[in-house]
Amino acid sequence: MMLAIGSGAVVGLLLALFGGGGSVLATPLLLYVVGIGDTHVAIGTSAAAVAVNAAINLLGHSRSGRVKWPCASVFAAAGLLGSFAGSSLAKAVDGQRLLLFFAFAMAAIALSMLRKPKGEGDPAVHITWPLVARLAPMGLLTGFAAGFFGIGGGFLIVPGLMSAAGMTLANASASSLLSVAIFGAATSVNYAVSGLVNWPAAGLFVAGGAVGGWLGLKGARRLAARARLARSLFAGLVLLVAVYVAWRAVVGA
Repeated sequence: MMLAIGSGAVVGLLLALFGGGGSVLATPLLLYVVGIGDTHVAIGTSAAAVAVNAAINLLGHSRSGRVKWPCASVFAAAGLLGSFAGSSLAKAVDGQRLLLFFAFAMAAIALSMLRKPKGEGDPAVHITWPLVARLAPMGLLTGFAAGFFGIGGGFLIVPGLMSAAGMTLANASASSLLSVAIFGAATSVNYAVSGLVNWPAAGLFVAGGAVGGWLGLKGARRLAARARLARSLFAGLVLLVAVYVAWRAVVGA
C-alpha cells in the first residue's frame, strides 16, 4: 500500500511540475515497484490513476489562469476517438512486445523534453477556425498514441499545442492536462471492460498523486527560473528507466 501511495505521489508531483511527460513513469512504477505482474493490467491501472491525477492538477492550474480552455478542448475532443482506437489495438498486442514499444516511447519522451522550444509563444492566444483545423488532426493522432502506450500523451500534447496554437510552454503544459485526463479516462475504460484494471492499486495511486500534485503546484512557481535544468534532469531519468524497461522486456523478466 505504501509503495502504491508513494509511487502515485511521484507521478502526481511530476505531472504538476512538467505536464507533458509527467505520467510516463506510472506504468514502470506499477510493474517494478508496486509489483503488478501483468503489463496490460499495469497500463490500464496507470491510465486510470493518471487520468484522475491530471484532472486534479488541471483544477489547480485553472485557478492560476494558465489553461487555454478553447484550444485544449478542441485537442482533447479530437483525441478521444483516437485513444479508444489505440487502447483497443494495444490490448491485442503481446505484453512483452508492448513493454518494448513502451520503452521506445519513453526514450522519445525523454528526447522531446530536451528539445528547446523555438519561441516563447503568445500568452494571449485565442481559438480561431484555422487553429481548429490544425489542432483537431494533431489531437486525433496524439490520442491514438496515448491510448496505445497507456500514457497521458503529454509529451506529444505540449509541443502539439505550442506548434498548432502558438501558445507558451507554461500555457501548453497546463492545457495539456485536459487531454491527459480525457485520454487516460478513455484508455482505462477500454481496459476495464476487459478486466485489466487493478482498482485498489489505482485508488492508492490517486491518493498519493493528490499529495504529490499539491506539492508540485507549489514547486512549479519556484522552479520557473530553473525549469530548463529540471526538465533536462527529469529527461535523463526517463531515459535511464526506458533502458531498464527495454532490458526487462527483452529478457522476459
